[in-house]
Amino acid sequence: MTHSPVTPYHLDTRLVHEGQTRTPYGETSEALFLTQGFIYENAETAERRFLNEEQGYSYTRYTNPTTTMFEERMAALEGAEAAQATATGMAAVTVAMMGQVQAGDHVVAARALFGSCRWIVEDLFPRFGVGSTLVDGPDLDAWRRAVRPETKAFLLETPSNPSLEIIDIAGVAAIAHQAGATLTVDNVFATPLFQKPLALGADCVVYSATKHIDGQGRCLGGVILGSRDFIETKVQQFLRMTGPSISPFNAWVLLKGLETLSLRVERQTATAGFLADTLHDHPKVRRLTYPGRPDHPQAALIARQMTGGSTMIALDVQNGKAGAFRFMNALKLIRISNNLGDAKSLVTHPATTTHQRFSPELRGEMGITDGLVRLSVGLEHRDDLLADLARALDEV
Repeated sequence: MTHSPVTPYHLDTRLVHEGQTRTPYGETSEALFLTQGFIYENAETAERRFLNEEQGYSYTRYTNPTTTMFEERMAALEGAEAAQATATGMAAVTVAMMGQVQAGDHVVAARALFGSCRWIVEDLFPRFGVGSTLVDGPDLDAWRRAVRPETKAFLLETPSNPSLEIIDIAGVAAIAHQAGATLTVDNVFATPLFQKPLALGADCVVYSATKHIDGQGRCLGGVILGSRDFIETKVQQFLRMTGPSISPFNAWVLLKGLETLSLRVERQTATAGFLADTLHDHPKVRRLTYPGRPDHPQAALIARQMTGGSTMIALDVQNGKAGAFRFMNALKLIRISNNLGDAKSLVTHPATTTHQRFSPELRGEMGITDGLVRLSVGLEHRDDLLADLARALDEV
């Protein structure tokens, strides 16, 4: 099998061709290797593979040719030295963080996290003797105050889910490194097209590839990216021993998703910007937050660290939960789902779904009101989406 590097080309070209390993049959599309194991020419070869003295494949739980192609393409997109695919986005977060800590260590994380990510920090870590502190993410002094001698890792997501809060990646990375800690960034909402955490000083980036990377509601997947040393020392052994590996079929589906990622996300972002501008002053909307608008509270920071807005809009509609439910139930084109980044426009009510386990007080600290609706903008015509949203807002 041969691999043709395409490094000199533009990103859109690399999203189609990078990580293309062809068999002697010369297939156009990436080959799908649906196999659990591999055959060795002799016992000596098997021994060398397991000692990592010889390149090659031994077991798909460890790696697989199709999975390797997805990892290489993601690394090229992110500007990372290495990548490790996982079964889901939450597997990516769990492996990335658990691989960095042990009993007695301490983690600092932003308060505004996806519900499952916060569960890892608040509930899972303490079971294994890892302490944690949650901070107000945009407040750099809060990160500094939270550092302890045993602090080993920082975790944040920006823009945050679902309030679209922005955190200064470079600023937090500097604090982490001064403390001898690492920074992991969940970059799902920005996508690798609009934000490059590694270039801003982060040590690790994680994605739920289920979202924009697939973007068509077909499969689950995740990916961890960083330096080769980070992936090899913090991630690979943990994943190989515990097993949250991606299916080769899912890796193949995600490879096909990457081919159209820039087309989809750019179109979705343009539509999201149009909808945000049009609905911002709607009388039934108490507050609208969108990273591409100049009235975002952190617009100056967004201009420094992001090159585009987002496919996501946060709408706080009137009359709390009742108003939010009336609005969502009145939608005809846009569907209710807890997923995001899809070709189809989707809405969810975070207070009763993704963040329902938190008390109203904790949700308030994360910017999640009873009237907040998270809108993931899809590929439908913008006028059709606007008409659907305007008609539903009339019902609030």
